[in-house]
Parts: sequence; structure tokens; C-alpha cells
Amino acid sequence: MRKAEKLEVRTLSKKKTVNQLQEEVDTYISQFKEGYFSPLAMMARMTEELGELAREVNHYYGEKPKKASENEKEIKEELGDLLFVLICFANSLGIDLEEAHDTVMKKYNSRDKDRWTRIDSEGKGNKK
Repeated sequence: MRKAEKLEVRTLSKKKTVNQLQEEVDTYISQFKEGYFSPLAMMARMTEELGELAREVNHYYGEKPKKASENEKEIKEELGDLLFVLICFANSLGIDLEEAHDTVMKKYNSRDKDRWTRIDSEGKGNKK
């Protein structure tokens, strides 16, 4: 294995922050003249990828098995495709996904704090 290949394998296998994922995708997209697609095209791509994910979930957990002629794909791969397009969408709009996540978690932690049954220290449900 060449030195560059070892570096790529090591880079692709270590844990990354969301910001690092956004930077990695931006570096990839920035090498092409076309750059990011328009927001509307990104929505279409996300919808397409979500449909592919739904199809795999249906094959694994639903009542519709794959046809013998269909290629094997994994849910993990489809989630990765969806994540890539989501990151492209955020990058194209200048949205920091870590900030977006923090904002959403604050909302859920305040709005829904008493909505669900919490697990107490003994592992039992405890609605507070």
C-alpha cells in the first residue's frame, strides 16, 4: 500500500466532528467547476436518496423482499448517501450543522422535556 493510500484509509476511518465532515465534503465539491447544485436541485437529490433509504428499510424490515435481479445495498450505505447530500445542502447555504444541531437539541430539551416517560436510575419508567 502506498503512503497516500495509507493516509486516505486512516483519514476515512477516524472519528470526525460534524464540522470536519462539512469541510471534507466542501473540499471534495470544490474541485469541480460546477460546485454545489441549487437548493431546489439539492432538495430533489435529498428526496431521491431518502426514497432509496426507504426502499432498503422496506426490504429489510417490511413485507416487500428484494427481487432476485436487484443489487444488494445496505441501509448504512443509503444513510451515508443521504448524509452526503444533506451536508452538501447545508454547505451550499452556509449553514453550520453543529450549530443547527445545538439549536434543535435546546428546543427538544425544553419543549419536550416532560413529553416522554423518562428512565429512572433503577431502569424503570418515571413520568415527571
